[in-house]
Amino acid sequence: ITARDFSSSLLPRENTTSHLTIIMSMPAGDAAKGEKLFKSRCTQCHTIEAGGASKTGPNLHGLIGRTSGTVPGFKYSAANKNRGVVWSPETLFEYLENPKKYIPGTIMNFAGFKKEQDRADVVAYIAHASSQ
Repeated sequence: ITARDFSSSLLPRENTTSHLTIIMSMPAGDAAKGEKLFKSRCTQCHTIEAGGASKTGPNLHGLIGRTSGTVPGFKYSAANKNRGVVWSPETLFEYLENPKKYIPGTIMNFAGFKKEQDRADVVAYIAHASSQ
């Protein structure tokens, strides 16, 4: 399947190219593999269960669909509060490659997941676990 196969009315004309780029650049994620990566690389700073405490980073429960910098009681950097990202699997995938590049001025001290598949796996896990 190619981008040309989607050039009809399946997607709005003005968003066709950018939307297809996101879909085609994010591989399918494996939530089980993502859980292992999350536990080894993210739980030092984040919790994900409903009602979980914030640590160095905010609790991630309900992350998908939430605007950056809005967990009540968590002290965010001005950059994170002002960025206004609405977290989706696609925005999270892009962010997790290099958080400091995606939100210049963030205080998140994490270099990112450089491998696309690792990012996709973590995103799949976060999307699933943060909605439970």
